[in-house]
Amino acid sequence: MAPSGSRSVKRGCQRVLYWIPVVFIVLIVAWSYYAYVLELCIESIDDIGEKIIYLLAYHVTFIMFVWAYWQTIFTSPMNPLKEFHLSYSDKELLERADRGESQQEILRRMAKDLPIYTRTNSGAIRFCDRCQLLKPDRCHHCSVCDKCILKMDHHCPWVNNCVGFSNYKYFMLFLAYSLLYCLFITATDLQYFIRFWTNGLPDTQGKFHIMFLFFASSMFSVSLASLFAYHCWLVCKNRSTLEAVRGPAFRHGTDKNGFGLGFTKNVRQVFGDERRYWLLPVFSSLGDGCSFPTCLVNQDAEQPCSPEGHNANKIATEIQFPAKPLRESQSRLLSSTPSWIESDSAEDRERNGTSNPIMIIEHET
Repeated sequence: MAPSGSRSVKRGCQRVLYWIPVVFIVLIVAWSYYAYVLELCIESIDDIGEKIIYLLAYHVTFIMFVWAYWQTIFTSPMNPLKEFHLSYSDKELLERADRGESQQEILRRMAKDLPIYTRTNSGAIRFCDRCQLLKPDRCHHCSVCDKCILKMDHHCPWVNNCVGFSNYKYFMLFLAYSLLYCLFITATDLQYFIRFWTNGLPDTQGKFHIMFLFFASSMFSVSLASLFAYHCWLVCKNRSTLEAVRGPAFRHGTDKNGFGLGFTKNVRQVFGDERRYWLLPVFSSLGDGCSFPTCLVNQDAEQPCSPEGHNANKIATEIQFPAKPLRESQSRLLSSTPSWIESDSAEDRERNGTSNPIMIIEHET
């Protein structure tokens, strides 16, 4: 068999294997539906009012859980825009250049008109050899998907998808509703689980479903609670899982708080401005995934120093406007409470050492 044919077979087998965790979750959820609706609510609960309330509450939670899970699985991760891809002439120019500083000089020239602020740990422009593009801020190459993912958080085997800018809100809601689903089953099944051990249930096969349903839901509740709490912390800090492990590097150095804008704005960046959409698995995140407002606590050596006289509760930080303006939703993140000060005069720009206007942002520590 030709090498290309064997690689195709290998990739096909890998795709099938990657769906095994998802199939496992689907089977567990399908069994839990049978055990709770049929064996517990219909067969074991005698009170009609209790039965109706349990079934209504269960199905609302179940629908939201399945909806969020579906969106997380089948929402394609977003890739960098064409502006970040190298043109044919740029690729040829890069190939002819010597590796090292010559290539970095070419990449810096290509990146000067793009809103790119992060660097590698060595200070070089972040470039993906496989995708042949300049990586936008917070973008990483996924070895499983074999492509660059905007604001990549991690590749999750339980959804067989990369969790990134396009589906991170869905992933958060999936964790929230799956935790609520398990907690609801655990709470409503508890009294019947106790009856199982006190011989208060009819001696049928259904009582074993009730017993295992309680064990499964309680165990999943513990693991989901810890995972959900961790990602809530990440949202509050405006970090991805990758950034929590290794902070993003700017020209002045690594700064884990480089994208932090304060609690409220961090939450809005993921869930959006309109709260009525926060609990629904519909896209409402702010921005385009290619550029993000930054609030650099540690100043870039090439940027002017921050003003003096700020108090201990607030930090005045400076961020240069990107070469290409942020989208309206990203601008709102910066314009609600921060003050915008532009030095328009030539003397101010000369004193600041830059020809671009400077944005002064105050945020609470």
